[in-house]
Amino acid sequence: MRIHILGSLAGTEPMPGRNHTSLVCECGEKLYFFDAGEACGRTAHLMGLDLLRVRSITISHTHMDHVGGLGNLLWYIRKLTKLGKGLPVDGKIDIYIPELASWEGILTMLRHTESGFACDFAINPHPVADGLLFDDGLRVTASHTRHLGIPKDGVWRAFGYRMEGEGKSVVFSGDIGDYTDLDPLIGDGCDLLLVETGHMSIDGVYEYTRDKKIDKICFIHNGREILNHPRESKEKMSRLFGERGIIGEDRMTLDV
Repeated sequence: MRIHILGSLAGTEPMPGRNHTSLVCECGEKLYFFDAGEACGRTAHLMGLDLLRVRSITISHTHMDHVGGLGNLLWYIRKLTKLGKGLPVDGKIDIYIPELASWEGILTMLRHTESGFACDFAINPHPVADGLLFDDGLRVTASHTRHLGIPKDGVWRAFGYRMEGEGKSVVFSGDIGDYTDLDPLIGDGCDLLLVETGHMSIDGVYEYTRDKKIDKICFIHNGREILNHPRESKEKMSRLFGERGIIGEDRMTLDV
């Protein structure tokens, strides 16, 4: 299993060298997107990732720094099919998104592009809820976070995900409201934790994870602490986490 970081930036104004959050889990012959920040499709293609291997796109929540590149990603995939490059694996792409209304808005926009965005492959949207999301070689489980608060209607709209495949396990935090949001995802441990620092701190992540069985920890969705103090942040990461700590960068690939 490999993780490709396409965007490592929290929801800030544009920053040099960083795009908003998106990553790809490469498991077997398939690619699984998690979040779709700006330029994710372009970045993946230029990194040499075959967009026709995309099997699914899973969104943590529908803030713009997590969905801003979704329409363009799908437009690129369709473009490749029209250029005769083939069809997506299994002839379909599943989209897992907490707000189906947001997907309908993106689809409406796409339908006003070339040829009404007619595709030779299926795009299947699905809502997200706690529990098993899918299992097709990569097993993905969703667990809600309190990033958007506790919903009055009981419907959670922000999630983190646990990926299991090829004997490895990866946790993607999404955006969280408290470190304990990660408890159901980490469980007895994981090989890699991709944890956001847009709302959390290096010290806080260290205190939360110090006694947990986690082989590697990578900071993504990076916020002001890391962006404004990169050298000091790297020194702190090295001091607290040693070799198991990584500050995620755009176009970084991690072997799990």
